[in-house]
Amino acid sequence: MSSMAKKKAALGRGLSALLENAETDITSREIRPVGSVSQVLLNEVEANPFQPRVDFGIAELEELASSIRVHGVIQPITVRKMGYDKYQLISGERRTRAAILAGLTKIPAYIRVANDQEMLEMALIENIQRADLNAIEVAMSYKRLLDECSLKQEELGERVGKDRTTVNNYLRLLKLPVEIQSGIKEAKISMGHARAMINMDDMAEQLGLYNQIIEENLSVRAVETLVKEKKSGQRENFDIKGTDWNPDVDRICEAFGKKLSASVHMKHNHNGRGKVIISYRNLEDLERILALIP
Repeated sequence: MSSMAKKKAALGRGLSALLENAETDITSREIRPVGSVSQVLLNEVEANPFQPRVDFGIAELEELASSIRVHGVIQPITVRKMGYDKYQLISGERRTRAAILAGLTKIPAYIRVANDQEMLEMALIENIQRADLNAIEVAMSYKRLLDECSLKQEELGERVGKDRTTVNNYLRLLKLPVEIQSGIKEAKISMGHARAMINMDDMAEQLGLYNQIIEENLSVRAVETLVKEKKSGQRENFDIKGTDWNPDVDRICEAFGKKLSASVHMKHNHNGRGKVIISYRNLEDLERILALIP
């Protein structure tokens, strides 16, 4: 098997397999065992331009820095040698930042050699598999693997150990409005909420539902039901728009809201029939409303 084929096969099994390959371990050329750890000066390590993670919480870094002051860096970072006394991160930016906060001058590191495309794939796969990325960061990493490493979805799934459906679900998140993507990154809504909204065709409706999820603390199941009703046309029966205006209905609706201390909407048509929609924030709030109804 050629050297390139060996590297490709190793990449297919993930970063750990690649790091076990002596041909990519610069330390082996220094007559050290494959996988050995070297101490690298932190001021000689530069950031990885391919780093998929962009958000590092200061509280999280301070917590890790406190641990490092006591226990040191338990898991070595991985770098590639760029030249004399110069290294570039492949993975471990969070540990590197925390080590600097902790006042360290050196950090344990695996030293590798890899070209840019291999480095990108290694960094992305390492972070997807090991780091606590949010769903949007994972999706962006998947997209970069597809676009910049010329992988197909099936190949990507093999690299990250996910089936094609799971990979596609993440990629579809990138089609949502930026505001919703930010909400996912900030944990205002879950990936389950987002997956339900992807099935809506209208961006304005997606944003409207996004705001409703936050305001009313809707569960994923509730959002899935709302989207299903909307797509089937059933939701139109619950839409306050188009209601025949009636001052008595307005008065009753307002009285309902005050009595229940909740948001109440009423759908009333020309035949005198209608529906009452009572919004609640959570199960406890629903129990409270129930107790108010004789």
